Amino acid sequence: MSAEVIYGNELAQSLRDEMKKEVTELRNKGIIPGLTVVLIGDDPASKSYVKGKQKASDYVGVDSELIELPDTTTQAQLLSLINELNEKESVHGILVQLPLPSHIEEQVVIEAISPEKDVDGFHPINIGRMMTGKDTFFPCTPYGIIQMMKSKNISLEGKHAVIIGRSNIVGKPVGQLLLNENATVTYCHSRTKEMEKYIESADILIVAVGKANFINGGDHIKEGAIVIDVGVNRIEDGSLTGDVDFDSAKEKASYITPVPKGVGPMTITMLMHNTIKSAKKINGLA
Repeated sequence: MSAEVIYGNELAQSLRDEMKKEVTELRNKGIIPGLTVVLIGDDPASKSYVKGKQKASDYVGVDSELIELPDTTTQAQLLSLINELNEKESVHGILVQLPLPSHIEEQVVIEAISPEKDVDGFHPINIGRMMTGKDTFFPCTPYGIIQMMKSKNISLEGKHAVIIGRSNIVGKPVGQLLLNENATVTYCHSRTKEMEKYIESADILIVAVGKANFINGGDHIKEGAIVIDVGVNRIEDGSLTGDVDFDSAKEKASYITPVPKGVGPMTITMLMHNTIKSAKKINGLA
């Protein structure tokens, strides 16, 4: 048996095509969804992500503004800018690209963004809404992962989902979204003992640790498991690889996501979804 590959780039394209039609309809009503991205410093990975966000915005018809600031920008200056954007009616989504320079506290910045414009889904109010099963802006990568599985009509109810990694951006929220879908969730992390036992019991295995081929060899993967690889790692030859050794895992799994062309394109697509949703909410259409 060889797994069916879930190509996030294909699903992302079809969702963006739908969004393009929706934005055209909104524009005809005089509503122009607006996203402002704030980039501090010149981290190459951040610049690459931002470029992808601008490209997606252009495609679906979202007005995208990029504000680039030097890494000498103070926390007070950044908070002042966020406050201005919170008040600006044409801005429906505010995204401050992480990571930030060390002298700026990420959590303070996240909490300064209005929950109604927090299209990253990181504000504690939106996290709280997600935890209690309320409608909100879900964090983009976890939301994208759920959409990928649903696109293949994979039933999540009653499945044992094992998540390796407990970051606030992916690990924790994807577990909560799976719990909201009635899955049984186990978190594994750097202090977990005998992790192999948990991997062996996983109907759904989500790996988000940022270490190339962290899951190496399909030995511990359960026959027929769904394997979602969130890691993007650049190896010595310059190519990208995931946290899972794809070739061995696909022999055991029923579904698997590749790296690249897997989870990554879905993250930006869900950002577009959240921005459009915000524009609709602010204008009383959702």
